[in-house]
Amino acid sequence: MTDIITITGNIATPPEHKVLPSGIPVTRFRVASGTRKFDREANRWVDGPTNWYSVSAYRTLADNARNSLQKGERVIVTGRLRLRAWENDGKKGMEAEIDADALGHDLLFGTSTYRRTSTRTPSAQDEPPADGVQEAWALPGASADGESSWPKADVPTEPAPEAERISELADSAPF
Repeated sequence: MTDIITITGNIATPPEHKVLPSGIPVTRFRVASGTRKFDREANRWVDGPTNWYSVSAYRTLADNARNSLQKGERVIVTGRLRLRAWENDGKKGMEAEIDADALGHDLLFGTSTYRRTSTRTPSAQDEPPADGVQEAWALPGASADGESSWPKADVPTEPAPEAERISELADSAPF
């Protein structure tokens, strides 16, 4: 059984990039995911327990992670969760590992600039997925130069009236 999980947290170790003997690139790092809640009785924010995850990204995601992520940055990770028991020098424990399907910066805590990588085609070293589903290598409607051939949507030039109120509320948020 495969459990899909999405977490937010801070990158706790520098991302480590390697190429497996099969030629597949992999980037690995640890994420610390903690919780905070407001204690009304004490009238302050209180830190909860921290969960630790080992995250692995493969292929193109690994290359993009290596070029985009650094220790200390806040990220969102979605992927397949595995729990692995370990033993070392008489100590036992459990490790949570995530094989990332998607990851990126958590924009609640900062800004990021997106730069699309070049569209690539499958190569001989890319293995087909075990479930037989083919990966999408390029977005439908995208040309080789990254421009969309889809019709442009009508975008309003002025913000909706409620946008100002939402912005005021966001500015006064306690985080």
